[in-house]
Amino acid sequence: MTLLVLGVVLWIAAHFYKRLMPTARASMGDKGKGLIALLILVSVVLMVIGYRGADYVDVYNPPAWGIHANNLLMLIAIILLGLGNSKSRFRGAMRHPMLAGVRAWAFGHLLVNGDLASVILFGGLFLWAFVQVPLINRAEPEWTKPEPGTLVGDIRLLVIAGVLLVVIAFVHNWLGYPVFPG
Repeated sequence: MTLLVLGVVLWIAAHFYKRLMPTARASMGDKGKGLIALLILVSVVLMVIGYRGADYVDVYNPPAWGIHANNLLMLIAIILLGLGNSKSRFRGAMRHPMLAGVRAWAFGHLLVNGDLASVILFGGLFLWAFVQVPLINRAEPEWTKPEPGTLVGDIRLLVIAGVLLVVIAFVHNWLGYPVFPG
């Protein structure tokens, strides 16, 4: 559990560093980008190893309908994660679609996992994605809404999201975490 907590804390610290200490981060120059990227990579490795190695400690019983809600939220999360860089007509609909996608992903996983490791991992990343939005908005108050894309961009985004959902489901099943019930 220690590695998991350390991974989540390192993820949050690496992401908050630029927002909470912009002068210190700017003084690091381009070398700082590499260091932050390395810290984020290390945090992901720690979270994966920590989560997979954590003992099961029951916290709550997830609802039976949580599986279906999670699968829908995963599709929404994938769409949101791709929205900002897509050619979709909706890419300017929100300022932080990737962080909204992380929140949808994390919340969905809290609906199907009631153990302590899941609460630490998904709850921690949900809270990070929630707090990150006002930090970014405060640091960068000006936002230029991107020009809308096309219907073809919408279709491309939906097809890619659907394919990614299938791939993610396959990987989850392969790792022993079945996605679709029954």
